[in-house]
Amino acid sequence: MSKKKGLSLEEKRSRMMEIFFETKDVFQLKDIEKIAPKAKGITPMSVKEVLQSLVDDNMVDSERVGTSNYFWAFPSKALHARKRKLEDLEKLHEDGKQRQAALQQAIKKPKRDDKILRKERLFIRSSCL
Repeated sequence: MSKKKGLSLEEKRSRMMEIFFETKDVFQLKDIEKIAPKAKGITPMSVKEVLQSLVDDNMVDSERVGTSNYFWAFPSKALHARKRKLEDLEKLHEDGKQRQAALQQAIKKPKRDDKILRKERLFIRSSCL
């Protein structure tokens, strides 16, 4: 007797995204609740939870039209999101490099100023005595 191991939340999320990307269609919750268990093996009880987590992370779009909620996600949106994320990370990296260079300069500069300050203080001290 082999026990079936359940899918992790991440596996369910990726399989749910596959449904949207493969069909390139707009769904209502009841449609996804029918399709997900058959096509991707996501348990019917967790479909709504997985879908809501994707909506919360802006991976799936949702809109209320009248009394119905519609859900969709297209591959192009995911591509644009990845590009934006990459650009943001590259900008952060560049800013970090510039900050590091500025801090390195700031570390080197006070050493020279400290020597001058020390000499001035010694001069003032010696002149007072």
